[in-house]
Amino acid sequence: MASQEIETLAGALSRLPGLGPRSARRAVLWLIKRRETALPALIDALDALSQRLTECEVCGNVDTASPCAICADPRRDARQICVVEEVADLWALDRARLFTGRYHVLGGRLSALDGVAPEDLAIAPLLSRVEGGGVDEVVLAMNATLEGQTTAHYIAERLENMPVRVTQLAHGLPVGGELDYLDEGTLAQALRARRPVA
Repeated sequence: MASQEIETLAGALSRLPGLGPRSARRAVLWLIKRRETALPALIDALDALSQRLTECEVCGNVDTASPCAICADPRRDARQICVVEEVADLWALDRARLFTGRYHVLGGRLSALDGVAPEDLAIAPLLSRVEGGGVDEVVLAMNATLEGQTTAHYIAERLENMPVRVTQLAHGLPVGGELDYLDEGTLAQALRARRPVA
């Protein structure tokens, strides 16, 4: 039986997505074996991140500065905004390096079952960004779930009378799939095949 401190660390790691109790214990053992090098580096990185982590005031991305690196990058096309449900979706799309515009994170998706209404999401700030001018296209990159498509439809309706082209990712994405779990090839094809929302 391991000490309480080791069990506490393993328990904390096991709550991370993709890590169960066994994987967490293996990670703890790896850190213990490399406690002279890996453990201090991990502790320093976590401490620095916890002190500097912030949410971007423009798009809702998580970064160590606000505006985030994407919003502050002058090479990004401010005329295009890609709307995603969560930060993980933003990171997944940006990893593909095919979208050169900016992003907007909603912070979830509409769900009557879970009690998530439009005012619970960052839809109003998105509308303000578009109303502020300088935006030609809004790409709706919602997950291919019923709630994701409901959210996309709601946003498309809200943007209907604004002078902006509204597109969405192609429906080649698997139904029930989530952007964070898709490979770059699938994401690239979906971005290239985006089309206007009817």
